[in-house]
Formats: sequence, structure tokens, C-alpha cells
Amino acid sequence: MNDQTTVLHGIEAASDGTPLRHPDRPVPKYQPLVALRHFRELLKDKENTAEVFKIYEALPSKNFMPRVRALMLSEQGEALRESEPFLPAILDDHDALRKLPEGSVAHAYCDFMEREGLTAAGLVEESEKSGRPTYPDLVQWFGFRQRDTHDLMHVLTGYGRDALGEQCVLLFTHGQSPAHGHLLLGYAGSLHIKKLVKSAAPVMKATREAHRTGKACPPLVGLSIRELLAKDLVEARRELNIPDPHWYRECHRIWREEGIDPYDLMAKDQAKLAAA
Repeated sequence: MNDQTTVLHGIEAASDGTPLRHPDRPVPKYQPLVALRHFRELLKDKENTAEVFKIYEALPSKNFMPRVRALMLSEQGEALRESEPFLPAILDDHDALRKLPEGSVAHAYCDFMEREGLTAAGLVEESEKSGRPTYPDLVQWFGFRQRDTHDLMHVLTGYGRDALGEQCVLLFTHGQSPAHGHLLLGYAGSLHIKKLVKSAAPVMKATREAHRTGKACPPLVGLSIRELLAKDLVEARRELNIPDPHWYRECHRIWREEGIDPYDLMAKDQAKLAAA
């Protein structure tokens, strides 16, 4: 317990009375076969983000609640909820973000999202397709914050939205917030790439490098995103211990030398993909 914690009817809560875990929130069940089924569906369409959320739901982490409690019942957690209640509203206000200095994380984020045709609100819509109920508790806020920083991870790490880049971001995320869902998506997806694309590209070195980087980087969920967006991108990466993604870039170099488009790996052989 600390000064930010209250107990209402035996339920841990923040100082404003928001429960840590709502009493109606069900205890998640570990369902690996269900996760595998959704993973197979995801392989058919990597843009079907709703399957990703279903995989996470089927593979809950036993360390999740301790992480939520440590942040949300702290002064830092209280301050973040007050200053950044809903990240998509901040992240999608490109007019405001563009007023920050050139070379900032904000400009790189806007460039990335506009180039890829993405919005933070769009990721919210995808997550809602899973049909999961929501609860007015601190677990929900923490989970939303993890979801809403996904594209920011792409910007900070330098990993693109190609097939390998997505696996690398997933393993970076596991380093930040260990969960079997990240491991399944990251490593199984990487092995899937190696199976479909016969190449000398060091795919597994790239994903392992991403995993190490995620472990070395302070958890983004506990940082002020407003302050991070205002920082110079190069300086932010230095402060967060995020190096240049050497092996990821090496994979891209080798694929291009071999006549393979890194951004079209999964569509190279539709027959093999369907069989897998």
C-alpha cells in the first residue's frame, strides 16, 4: 500500500476511488489451443488485427497484475491518468504535434502514421472488433495504454510495418511487458517468414535483437508520452537504450540483393501461404 492507494469494500483502488480491478472483471483463462486457432487465422491475413487481441486474451500473463498494480497505484500512475487520460486523442492531433520541433519524436510519429495511412483511433476500432467487454478500472486504462503505444514503438525502434518489422515490434513489446502472446506472435511469425522465404537473411538474429532492446528500454507505458513526443528522436532513442536495428536492416539489404521485396514477403507465394 502507498499514499495513492485506498481500499473500498475490500477492493484496492486509486485515490479517486477507481478500482484496480473491477469485481465483475473475469479472471482470464490460459487457453493455448484457442490462441493457436487465432494465430492460424492471423496468418491468412496479417492485417486482421482483431485476431491479435484474441491471442493476447487467450494467453494471459501471470505477471500482468503486479505490473498494473506497481504503476497504477503509484504517484507516477496517478499523474499519467490525470495528464494523459486517453492517448489516441493526443496521438491523432497531428496539427498540435507538428508544432513541436523538427526532428522530434512527434514529427517522426506523424510522418509514419500519415505515410502508412494509420490513426490511433483506427487501432482502437480494431481492438473493439474482438468484442471484449470493458470495465471501469485501472486494468482497463493500463491495457488501453499498452495498445495505444504500439505504433509509437515502430517509430522509436525503427522497425517498419513489413512482416519482419511487426515480429520485431512484438518481441520488443515482450521485452517491455512479458506475455506468451508476444512470444507466439513474434517467434512463430519469424519462423513462418523463414519457412516461406528461402533466403540467407538473418531473420532470427533480427528478432532476438529486438527482444533484447525491449528488455533494455524502460517500459513506455509508464512514461509521459507528451514529454516523449517533444524530445528529439535521436536523443530519445539514446535515453531509452534503443540502438539502430542492425540485423533488421541487414535482412532488408539481403532480401533486396536476392530480388525479394521486404514489404511483400507474405504475398510472394500465395500457394505456400494458404498451405501453411
